[in-house]
Amino acid sequence: MVVVTIVIVVAVVLVLSERWRRGALVFGGGTLLAAAFRLCLPADRVGLLAVRGKGFDVLALVTVGTAIVLLAASIDPLGTG
Repeated sequence: MVVVTIVIVVAVVLVLSERWRRGALVFGGGTLLAAAFRLCLPADRVGLLAVRGKGFDVLALVTVGTAIVLLAASIDPLGTG
């Protein structure tokens, strides 16, 4: 949970420093990382990543993370990084 939180904080810092596209990519990556942790870690180690059943949690996190990454990658940066 701490690793995922650190990645999300990095994403927020990027967005606040006007690197919104990179921040969105990092946020999506953090969501995919959370899905990987939920899939691989035992139930007593996942903490707040466990909301419903393992299958539902992983599917939801992968769907949202993939959507964020694809949207962030597909938007024209308009001269920003």
